[in-house]
Amino acid sequence: MDHSNYLHESHMLDFNGDDISSMKEWKYWDTLDQLAKVGSIYDFVRNNIAFGYNKSDLQPASEILKDGYGQCNTKGTLFMALLRKASIPCRYHGFTINKKLQRGAIPELFYPIAPQNIVHSWVEVFIDGKWINLEGFILDDAYLNSVQKMHSETSGAFSGYGIATTNLQQPQVNFCGGDTYIQKEGINNDFGIFDTPDAFFQRHEGNEKGLKGWLYSNLLRHFFNRNLDKIRNRNPAISKS
Repeated sequence: MDHSNYLHESHMLDFNGDDISSMKEWKYWDTLDQLAKVGSIYDFVRNNIAFGYNKSDLQPASEILKDGYGQCNTKGTLFMALLRKASIPCRYHGFTINKKLQRGAIPELFYPIAPQNIVHSWVEVFIDGKWINLEGFILDDAYLNSVQKMHSETSGAFSGYGIATTNLQQPQVNFCGGDTYIQKEGINNDFGIFDTPDAFFQRHEGNEKGLKGWLYSNLLRHFFNRNLDKIRNRNPAISKS
């Protein structure tokens, strides 16, 4: 099967620009076989790009890299750009999730005005002759570990703080060559597969639509990110904001 359509650059997947091409990590990534390369890029996006709320779902990958933080859609855009730069086919799978999984990540004061259905996505990667679903890169370890400690009494299913999983203490987030998930249990609509995030957002509006979206992009997200940092700083790891 020809997967060349899953290797193209786009406006959002701007992997041939200087910001991505000049990353020092390529010196190491270029020495790896395909499976190890996927894993290393995955770990970079998961932990070098902190969980946080960017200005727009439509930001290109180079801007997410500069921000140093992101959420499901924006970290996914960066992940896809890096994979395609590494000549690894990948595609975009769009969904919505119920807002209840964001409770705790979004400060309680602002939770009532959050949209009931939030645009969500994961990245599908073609590796070893099959497609795998990768969603577990959304939360950095420092943030996830802090939430786990805050809810150490919970060993099974959990929803909140940007998490929807069947096992809070051992979520399926480590890349071992198969699927990874951290918000899967919150999905309530499936929009299907798209070649690029650009193609998805041409069909479906992002989370910053309307007046609430303007407020989110220009004001509220800063409160959200400060809240995430407070949670993350419960863990003795370096915080990114």
